[in-house]
Amino acid sequence: MKRNSEKVLNSLAEHSENLNYKFERLYRILFNEEMYYVAYQHIYAKQGNMTPGADGKTIDQMSLTRIEKLIASLKDESYQPKPSKRAYIPKKNGKMRPLGIPAFEDKLLQEAVRMTLEAICEGQFENTSHGFRPGRSCHTAITQVQKTFSGVKWFVEGDIKGFFDNINHNVLITTLEERISDERFIRLIRKFLNAGYIEDWKFHNSYSGTPQGGIVSPVLANIYLDKLDKFMKEYTENFDKGKKRKISEQSFVFDYKRRCILKKLKMAESEIEKSELIKQYKANQKESMRFPYGDEMDAGFRRLKYVRYADDFLIGITGGKQDAINIKEDIKRFLNEKMDLELSDEKTLVTHTENAAKFLGYEISVRKSNDTKRSVNGVLRRTFNKTVRLMIGKDTVKKKLLEYRVLEIKIHDGKEQWKPKSRPSLSCYDDLEILNKYNQEIRGLYNYFSLANNCSSLTKFGYIMQYSMYKTFAQKYRTKVTQVLKKYKRGGHFSVKVSFEKRCSQRDDFLSLQV
Repeated sequence: MKRNSEKVLNSLAEHSENLNYKFERLYRILFNEEMYYVAYQHIYAKQGNMTPGADGKTIDQMSLTRIEKLIASLKDESYQPKPSKRAYIPKKNGKMRPLGIPAFEDKLLQEAVRMTLEAICEGQFENTSHGFRPGRSCHTAITQVQKTFSGVKWFVEGDIKGFFDNINHNVLITTLEERISDERFIRLIRKFLNAGYIEDWKFHNSYSGTPQGGIVSPVLANIYLDKLDKFMKEYTENFDKGKKRKISEQSFVFDYKRRCILKKLKMAESEIEKSELIKQYKANQKESMRFPYGDEMDAGFRRLKYVRYADDFLIGITGGKQDAINIKEDIKRFLNEKMDLELSDEKTLVTHTENAAKFLGYEISVRKSNDTKRSVNGVLRRTFNKTVRLMIGKDTVKKKLLEYRVLEIKIHDGKEQWKPKSRPSLSCYDDLEILNKYNQEIRGLYNYFSLANNCSSLTKFGYIMQYSMYKTFAQKYRTKVTQVLKKYKRGGHFSVKVSFEKRCSQRDDFLSLQV
């Protein structure tokens, strides 16, 4: 009798947080047909699954017979994953990223293995890890930075050089064996790692790394980098020092003056004297806001904060620059000696928090501000001082517009002038497809940078995208933008008419550009 796949995974997850617990008989879980039904539901609608793998088959050719043959090959261990078909996709820096397209049976099995690994490892992962995990995303990583990095003085921007290509297979297998006592399951993981890839009809072995594009790769990457997360957790416990900063000399003086004024105020008899003392008290309070209350040079107070998303991480340090340099070197040594990885010298930077550090597309800094606001109790506070500031970089919008090929840059009097341009490649699309394409791209960028403090800077992006679409419509119909707007503008919105036929009746709706 087959066990319900959800109960199987929940049973595994119960022991996930116990690092001393070893999982056995995992391989037998892969004989359960229900695991593949759930796996199919997870991946069938994902983009790219209609692209044939190395075997030339796609998802729409999946059948119960194929699943039964797959399970049979697992039982007698004759299963051998096919080499991935190598393809390339553009990166933001203009380079190309290699992507492996596995055969669909391999995708299905990898998803079943991924679900199993996620169930046994999710509970052991640290709260500082956000990449490729359920309920977590770039936004949760950025939010954690925003909430916990207040007051830090130095950033270490971390980037692991060619991480996915350089994962050491032996280190990964050894790491898996710390939690898994099932030789057949481990052998299956090694088969995935050693499957290789096909490019230009030639087979290439894979001696290191995880297959980029492989469904199981992200969870294997997290298992590998969990060692770094735990190292940073222990490092933080040893680094942090002191409960709170000492009071600065200026604050001590202001506190003394304030106590003297309050003492005089209690003894004052005339209203004129009281009024003068209150003025002195307020002036003292206002002046004290110009200086930090705590001693920022206090060597007895240190803090370290760490957040990771995939192979990118950001560290915030309350301490000196030498502390930041030492931390960077210690991480570099740990990665090299224990994980056979290398920090990218180009991208791993030590930055003062008054300058922006780049993390997941955001520019992050710690603002210095003397702006004050009274609390609920009426106490004057510097509400924005030492808080984290999230910004959209100056070139972010420009790069995205150039990537979409909607921007033409002209130089006039030494200054850049941005002009929207049409996209001839969309001329063969119908009206609704063009509108949806622009809406998706606009919505995507707006949603991603919704946490930024300068969201208003996206107005220019919206304007260029809007007029690029108008020009694309004008080019498609060989007319002018004014004629396009006259035809499609309704109630101030650019809208496309869509007809829905329902039994004997017909209904017309309008879909608009979302800027």
